[in-house]
Amino acid sequence: MYFSTPTRVHNFRYNGRMKFSSFFRKHYALPAEHGAWVFLFSPLLIGLFAARQFTSASILLVIAALAVFLIRQPVTLAVKALSGRRPRSDLPPAAFWMLIYAGVGALALAGLLQQGFGYITYLALPGLPVFAWHLWLVSRRAERRKAGVEIVGSGVLALAAPAALWVGEGQYNPNGWWLFALVWLQSAASIVYAYLRLEQRDLPAIPSRPVLLRMARRALLYTSFNLAATLALCLAGLLPGGLFLAYLLQWAESLYGALLRPAVGFKATRIGLRQLLVSTLFTVLFIVFWQIG
Repeated sequence: MYFSTPTRVHNFRYNGRMKFSSFFRKHYALPAEHGAWVFLFSPLLIGLFAARQFTSASILLVIAALAVFLIRQPVTLAVKALSGRRPRSDLPPAAFWMLIYAGVGALALAGLLQQGFGYITYLALPGLPVFAWHLWLVSRRAERRKAGVEIVGSGVLALAAPAALWVGEGQYNPNGWWLFALVWLQSAASIVYAYLRLEQRDLPAIPSRPVLLRMARRALLYTSFNLAATLALCLAGLLPGGLFLAYLLQWAESLYGALLRPAVGFKATRIGLRQLLVSTLFTVLFIVFWQIG
C-alpha cells in the first residue's frame, strides 16, 4: 500500500544463535506501509456499524481479519530474504510471526465455522491470487509504486465490509455487496489521489493550472465518478439519502489538492497523515448516513 517507508536492512550474518528478543522488532511483525491500516479498518467498521449489533462472531471476524492482514508482513520479509533482498537472518523471526498470525487466524476461523459462518471464508478466495501476485513482484524487486496492485488489494480488503455485516446480522444480506462496492470505490480513488500527491511532491515548482489539471485528471475522474454515482443512487432511493456527502468530502479534497494546494515539496508523512484524516472522516460520515438511512 501507499506511503511505504524503506525497511532498514540489518547488516549481520545469521549464525544460528540469533537472540530471541530480536524477533520482536517492529518491522518483523507490523506492516511498513503507514497508510495500509485504513484500508482494513474502514471496511470493517463500516460493516460492523451497518449490522447494528456486535456479537462474539464479530469479535472472531475482527481477529481473523487482523491476522490475515498482518501475516503479509512476515511473509513478504521471508520472500525478500529468500530472493536475496534481505539477510537470511530475517527468516527465523519471519517464520515466528507467520506461525503466530496463522495460528491466531486459524483459531478465529474455527470459531466462525463453529457458529455457522463457513460461507464467509469464500470472501478470502480472491485474496489468494492477489497475494501471490504481490509476492511475485516482491521477489522481482518490482512491488513499489504499483497503483494497480494496490487498487486490487484494496478491493480484497473491502470484502471485510460485507463479512462484518453478515456476521453481525447472523445471516446473508445482499446489502453487503453495496458496502463492498462503495468502500472499494472510495479506496481506489484514495490510492489514485495519493499517487497524484506523491507525483506533485517531486515537482521542482508549482506548475501552471493546465499542467496541474492534466496531472490530476485520473484522480479527479475517480472522485467525480464516485460522487456522481452515489448522488444518482441516493436520488433514486437505492442508497441512504445523505450518503453521497461522504464522497463529496473526498471529491472536494481531490479538487483542493489537485488545483489549489499541490503537494510540491511536502514530506510523505504529511501527505499520509492528511490522507488518513480524510479517510477517517469519510468512514465516520459513511457510518452516520448509513445508520440514518
